[in-house]
Amino acid sequence: MDGTIRVLLVDDHTLFRSGVKLLLSRQAGIDVVGEAGDGAEAVKLARALRPDVVLLDLNMPGLSGVEALRLMLQDRPELAVLMLTVSEDAEDLATALRAGARGYLLKNIDADYLLGAIHRAREGEAVVAEAMMGKLLQQFRAGDTPAPAREDDKLTAREREILGYLALGESNKVIARRLDLSESTVKIHVQNILKKLNLSSRVQAAVYAVEHGLSASDGSHS
Repeated sequence: MDGTIRVLLVDDHTLFRSGVKLLLSRQAGIDVVGEAGDGAEAVKLARALRPDVVLLDLNMPGLSGVEALRLMLQDRPELAVLMLTVSEDAEDLATALRAGARGYLLKNIDADYLLGAIHRAREGEAVVAEAMMGKLLQQFRAGDTPAPAREDDKLTAREREILGYLALGESNKVIARRLDLSESTVKIHVQNILKKLNLSSRVQAAVYAVEHGLSASDGSHS
């Protein structure tokens, strides 16, 4: 994609929001098109301003971040929403990802990581802090969160194989190398997997695979 990335900031702490806005305003190619201090206002602004990326706080008075996320995605399922929060709770992370968040970032990240995450999210990638992904997978492996109904019988053998690699957090480039495929072919397979499983991101696909005990060895090599 080309052009300026339009960003909406949502956080009930004015000082934090101002700091992030100042950081982003200094970056070429990023335009902060709006700010909101609560979830209800965020939903209205997302509808009116049509940003490319939303940085959304999790815990806010009134409409919560996850509730706002669901409403935003009802309007625009393709919208890239990154949760930006202090919560390191695995259940909060799981809830946000299941609701369709494109990523989950902690407020103690450095500026470069945040900027990179915004660009990656705009390009369709999922961004989750490595430490948080570890917590998430541990939670699902422990069975603390009920798994959704199985849908993977819709997948081809190759798609199941690629889903297993997504569970390991592998990139398209690595998967392509391991399976002797082109990156573009892997990308198409990933898109098909997401469509068949009714998921919105490769992070959700990884979570699904872990919840259902699918690993890279489960797929048939073809």
